[in-house]
Amino acid sequence: MKKNIIKSVYVVMALSMIVGCKTVQNANKTQKGAVIGATGGAVIGGIIGNNVGKGNNTALGAIIGAVVGGAAGGYIGNRMDRQAERIEEEIPGAEVTRVGEGINVTFTEDAGVYFDTNKSNVKGTSATTLDKLAGIFKEYPDSYILVEGHTDSAGPEDYNMKLSQQRAESVTKYLVAQGISNGRFTTKWYGENQPKGDNTTKEGKAQNRRVELAIVASEELKQEAKQKTGER
Repeated sequence: MKKNIIKSVYVVMALSMIVGCKTVQNANKTQKGAVIGATGGAVIGGIIGNNVGKGNNTALGAIIGAVVGGAAGGYIGNRMDRQAERIEEEIPGAEVTRVGEGINVTFTEDAGVYFDTNKSNVKGTSATTLDKLAGIFKEYPDSYILVEGHTDSAGPEDYNMKLSQQRAESVTKYLVAQGISNGRFTTKWYGENQPKGDNTTKEGKAQNRRVELAIVASEELKQEAKQKTGER
C-alpha cells in the first residue's frame, strides 16, 4: 500500500489529560487499528466528535473521533486495510491514507475528481472515478463516509464557502444515486479555511481545490468487532 502510515494528526486535552497520536510506520493490521485507542480513543472521540462542523475539524479528525481502540480496533483496522487496498487498486490517482481505524481519501484536480471553474456538477472522468468508488462502498457496506469540500483562496470567502458546499453535496448526491445509502453519508464544507497547500502558488492552489473523504466503521461493524474480540 502506497501510504500505509498512521499520521501524527492531533493532540487533545480533556480533564487535564493530554492524549497524543504518534506516527506508526510499517504497523501490522492489528496495530494500525488498535494503537490510537490504546492511548485514549474515547477522550479523543468525545472532543473531536463535538467539534465536527465548527470549522476546526478535518477528515482526519473525524477518523480519530470514531476510534474504538483495543482488539476491536484491530479487527476494524483489518477490514479497513482491505477496503483501502481496493480503493488504491481501482483509483490509482487517489491519495489513500490509512489512519487509525479509518481511511482518508483525497481527490484533487489531478487525482480523479475535479470540477470546471465555478461549477459543481460531476461529469466525465470524475463520474468514472466516483462510479468505481461506489462499487467499493457496495463491497464494504459496514462503513460511514464523511465528504468534505474545500477550495483555494481565489475569490471572496463567502463565495468559496458556497462553492465548497455545492461540490461536496454534488459528490454525495452522485454516490447516493449509484445506490449507496444516504444514511451512510455526512457532508461538510470548509471553503478556503483548511488549505493543504500554499495559496500563493499555482501548485498549492491546485492542492486546496479538493474533495476529501473520511471512511470509518459503522455502528454495526463496531458491535461486530466487540463481539468477535470479546470486548464490551
